[in-house]
Amino acid sequence: MNYDLIVVGTSFASTFFLKKYLEKSPDSVKVLVLERGKFEPHAERISRAKKMALGEVGFISGTSSGAYENNNPAKPWIFDPSFGGNSNCWTGCTPRFMPSDFELKTRFGVGIDWPISYADLEPYMCEAEEIMSIAGPANTPYPMSRPYPLPPHQVTAADKLLEKRYAEYYISQPTARASKPGARNACCNSSICHLCPVSAKFTIENGLHDVYKDPRITLQFETQVLSLDVAGGLVTGVNAEQRGEQITLKGSAVALGANAIFNAHILLNSGDDNTHTGRHLSEQVGYYGYVHLDGLDNVGGSTIITANGFMLYDLPSRKDAAACLIESHNDPYVRSEHGKWRQIMKLKFVFEDIPQAGNRVTTSSDLRTPRVEYEGHSQYVNNGYTLMKSKIAEVLSPLPVEEILIDENAQASEAHILGTTRMSMSKADGVIDKHLIHHTFRNVFVLGGGSFPTISAANPTLTLSALSLWSADKIF
Repeated sequence: MNYDLIVVGTSFASTFFLKKYLEKSPDSVKVLVLERGKFEPHAERISRAKKMALGEVGFISGTSSGAYENNNPAKPWIFDPSFGGNSNCWTGCTPRFMPSDFELKTRFGVGIDWPISYADLEPYMCEAEEIMSIAGPANTPYPMSRPYPLPPHQVTAADKLLEKRYAEYYISQPTARASKPGARNACCNSSICHLCPVSAKFTIENGLHDVYKDPRITLQFETQVLSLDVAGGLVTGVNAEQRGEQITLKGSAVALGANAIFNAHILLNSGDDNTHTGRHLSEQVGYYGYVHLDGLDNVGGSTIITANGFMLYDLPSRKDAAACLIESHNDPYVRSEHGKWRQIMKLKFVFEDIPQAGNRVTTSSDLRTPRVEYEGHSQYVNNGYTLMKSKIAEVLSPLPVEEILIDENAQASEAHILGTTRMSMSKADGVIDKHLIHHTFRNVFVLGGGSFPTISAANPTLTLSALSLWSADKIF
């Protein structure tokens, strides 16, 4: 069969694109969806987690181990190769990118501008927020044409003092963890968000599984796409391995919705000679910090990450130093001093990075296995970290602070894989156009966080989901 569309993957990028495509397509279209992993229902994941805790079974699925060659083992790249992808293991944080994130070159003279603006994407951010039933505040540092669907989560005692001082620049974190019962249960604040035992967090399974029940769709599991089938400069389908067998599947259009590592690898295996393909692999860089408080018991808060602070985000120094998003964490922790158990605040300082061409995905001797070469984050991050340390005492001055302790070593991963197939106005500057269509293969969409020309300090999932809605809506 020759399909109208072949979609690779079932995570956020693929599913949001597919949802919009189906809304705009006639009943006669035929869509093939290829998922490299299996479908493991949430209930089975819960059962397995219990057995793992008892030592009855080991870790079976939901791991990226062995899926790629890594030249830098200290830098893991985290993803879940199964139905729903990283929606099964994400924490559910959905702050928007700021308008400035789309115009770094124009505003601050660093990186490159996106070929679309915040205003272009804003309606699709609203749509994605409705689909995921995002809980968030009424006032935000970024403009919104529609309010969040659910009310904000409760914040902690320390958060309230910062919220009072900074208003819309310190807000209850927008999140796909439900703040009240409705389409999903309310967040239980057990801090097991990678699994979410009460199904409060949005996943493809609990939020968009019905997309795959559409009669126009054929869904095949355990099928890894290796390359595009190219004939006369036109992509006519995909080459894949399905349970050990090599197959070719024909389609009039292809949407690559694997992560940024595998989308780039598929293109490289297909003879894509764009110099940017596979380059600029990146993600945010995070550092933890702890604030010892003088007499303030920091209790309250109804979810694992209660607040986002934008006080160190759009400073004039962003021309030299990375923007910082502050997260207030509410997972279980205590201060190891008698009578001061709760007089502590746990923060995370998350920095953007300017994607570096030397961080890249390449091919290996095995068509199934990409090679990742990561040299490290840029000096821009280091400058942002130094600036944050110089300003954090002033930023936290509304609190009764005894001491501020900040990690010197960055976290190994923020579990976001970005870059490698970035958007651009022309082939000279990137891999895909503003509608996520490949500059050379004009019937191929390349979806997901790989499309980001630059990365924000904010979490990427809402933005990449909105981009998929934007792309399908503008083209079909």
